[in-house]
Formats: sequence, C-alpha cells, structure tokens
Amino acid sequence: MRRPLAFLESLPAYGDLVEIRLGPQRAWMACHPDLVHQVLRDPDTFDKGGPLYDRLRTLLGDGVGTCRQRDHRRQRRLLQPGFRKARVADQVRMMGEEVESVCRTWRDGQAVDISAAMLDLSTRLVSRVLFSDSLDPATALEMRRCLATVTRGMFVRTVLPVDALFRIPTPANRRYRHASEGLRAIVDAAVAERRRGSAHDDRDDLLGTLLAAARGDGGETVISDEEVHGQVITLLFAGAESTALCLSSALALVALHPEQEDRLRSEADAVLASGRPPGPDELPLLEHTRRVLTETLRHRPPGWLFTRVATKDTELAGHRLPQGATVMYSPYLLHHDPALFPDPDRFLPDRWLPGRTDAVHSAAMMPFGAGRRKCLGETLALAEATVAIAFIARHWRLRHLPDYEERLRPAASLGPRGLFMSCERRASRQVDAPWQVDSRAPRKAAAPVVHNSRTAGGKDVHDT
Repeated sequence: MRRPLAFLESLPAYGDLVEIRLGPQRAWMACHPDLVHQVLRDPDTFDKGGPLYDRLRTLLGDGVGTCRQRDHRRQRRLLQPGFRKARVADQVRMMGEEVESVCRTWRDGQAVDISAAMLDLSTRLVSRVLFSDSLDPATALEMRRCLATVTRGMFVRTVLPVDALFRIPTPANRRYRHASEGLRAIVDAAVAERRRGSAHDDRDDLLGTLLAAARGDGGETVISDEEVHGQVITLLFAGAESTALCLSSALALVALHPEQEDRLRSEADAVLASGRPPGPDELPLLEHTRRVLTETLRHRPPGWLFTRVATKDTELAGHRLPQGATVMYSPYLLHHDPALFPDPDRFLPDRWLPGRTDAVHSAAMMPFGAGRRKCLGETLALAEATVAIAFIARHWRLRHLPDYEERLRPAASLGPRGLFMSCERRASRQVDAPWQVDSRAPRKAAAPVVHNSRTAGGKDVHDT
C-alpha cells in the first residue's frame, strides 16, 4: 500500500507467476505478457472477478465492464454500435466544442487545476455520448467530485478486502458512501428525466439505445431497468476518470520534456492553422500527438491493476490453481519491465515511430486490455485525447509550478490528482484564439476551474 508501483516492478525478479498476499487472501500475479494474454484470451476459465471487480460491482452493478462472461457478449453487442469508428468520427466536432468551452475559462498567467479541468472535460464528453445533452455545470462538478472520491476509495478496498474495515463510520468511509450514492443519484435523475420525455424521443445516444432495449421495442425485453442504470454508471466511471487521467498525465509529461513540447506545438500549428480544434480529416495528420498519447499510456496507464478469478481448477505457468483463485495482471508492470521496453522510465514518444516499433514488445503494450474483454471505448478515448492535446498545444503553454513534485498515488486508476499548472497563452502566427474572433453567441461555458493561488481548491484535492 505504501509503494505499490515499486512493489509491482520488483515482482518479475521472482518469476513469471508470483504468489502474493492481499490481507488474508492469496493471489497470483502474472508478470510475463504471454501469461497475461493466456489469461485474457480464455475468459471462460479466467472470468472477471477478484477483489477489484467484487468492489466495483457494488458500485456499478453488472455492466459491460464488470459482468461475468456469460452476460458479456449480449451486453457488448448492445453497446458496440455506439463505439464504432464511423460513429466516433461523427463525434469529433462535438469533442472540439467541449475542449474549446473548457479552455475558454483559462486566463493568461493563472494557475489552472489541470486535474479538475480534464475530468470536467471528459465528464462532459461522456455525458453527451450517453445523454446527448451535456450535464449542467453544477451537476458536472458534483459528478467530478463523486468520481474522484470513489476511485481513491476503491484502491484501498481492493488491496484490503476485509469488509468489516469499511463498515466502520470513519470520515473516509462516509465520504466514499456518500460519493457512491451521489453518483447513482445523478444517473437515476438523468434516466428519470429521459423517461418523462416524449415516448417518441428517440435521440441517437447510448441512453436511448438502452431504454429502447428495456422497453422491448419490437419484441422481447433485452435488458432490465437495473441493467440500464448499471451500464450508464459503468460507462461514466470508465469513460470519465481514465481519459481525464491520461490527458493530465500527457500534459504533465510534455511539460517536463521541452523537446517533445516543441514538436507537439509545431505539429498543432501546421495541422490546426485556423486555430480551430481538429476535425475528422485533421485527426489522422496529428501523428506525433498520437505518439505522445501512446507513450503516455505506456508510461502511466490509467488502468494499472486488474484481477481475474479461476472458474475451475486449472494450470498456469506450470502451477496448479484452485477454483476461485485470484489472478492479477498489471499493464504498469509490463510497460515498465526493461526486458520488454528499453529505458522504461524515460518518456520517449519516438519509440512508436513506424520504423522503430521493433524495439518494443508489442504484445506487452496493453493499456486497453486484450482479448474479448478489451476496452469497448478505446477508439472514442483516443480520439477525445488527440483532439484535446492538439488544441491545448495550439493555444496554450502549460508550465509546472515551482513547488511541483511528481507524486503518483495509485487509486482504482493511475495518474496525477491535484495537478496545478500555470498557463500562458501562445501568440498565434495565423489567427487569434477562436473564442476571440467568433462573433456568434458563445456556447455555454464549463464550470470554472481556474484558481489564482496554489492552495485555492488544492487542499480539498489532496485531503479528501
């Protein structure tokens, strides 16, 4: 618990499969990519389960990210159309609108709570994918707070799977419970509002798809009302937190590497000459931006630790595992193994150049998982992150504050929390920032996340 990342990096020295203890329970950590792929490609033997998913199910229900294998194919088929590449391409413009809206609140020379801004951005985006209409600023702010509290509490509940500890009414346990209830209340309100609408309200979003299935339009009911709620909360939890942490990590890492920052800005200036966010046609041209994101996902994968449970007595790496055994794997461990990625602690986007990928172990790169349970939202998340990073690089220069100290404190996901950076508006060589020249009525701005001092808002982030 004190140094989980260093602990993970120490495990390969003990072998490809290492037995560890989680409180009173035993677990086996797969430390070699071949073993991890063996586990992930056989979900009938190694199903989703173990301490992490047992905890997540209490919050998310049996959504597509946490359900057992027997339910997964049906759920994935239901949601898959909303995440196809063609559908994501249609949403790129919407992504740009939200990035502009968030950046509009920034002021030259001020300290910006980057963690809060990126979580606000990803929450707004995923809510539009789910609900068509963006959440109002107050609701988005409350959702952001709930998600941050829940993800911090989830890690403790994973490594110490002793229920009695978390039934004690300590301040931390009360915050976790209130945040879980708050998140569910927000989703329940959104679903109830849609149900109160017209019966012919067929907005083309994921909630509409789920409610149509729950109504049994055209035949037998596909999913229950309870599953509708579970799927919505699952997609919010996965889509908001992970993408926000990836964006925060990328901005933090680029600021520490001036040469990468210069190349990122040069590409953004060339591709986004108009100053507008990238559209579907510009997205493929942002090659270095994509490499920066790929290296960020290697260096700091938001999903850093996962568990599976053996559904029957089986064998792995020559060891007999009993039914019910917990098997763990860590993308962070694989991504930082020097035998798989040379100089793993260095931030080197050029390792992903087309002619250099032979220098990495491609099978060990799995920020979105692998096999049939690979992350459904990979394409959406990468498009969102590319739009955001390119637009920010085009208009802003972000700098770490003088007291910055890199501290990665893993929770249910990995990435910087409470990251404040000073923002400097870049002098444009072609055109002013779009919000300065657009004479149309301004879009509704995001909830303000700009702070004039390091402590304004920062104490709450670090203390909760």
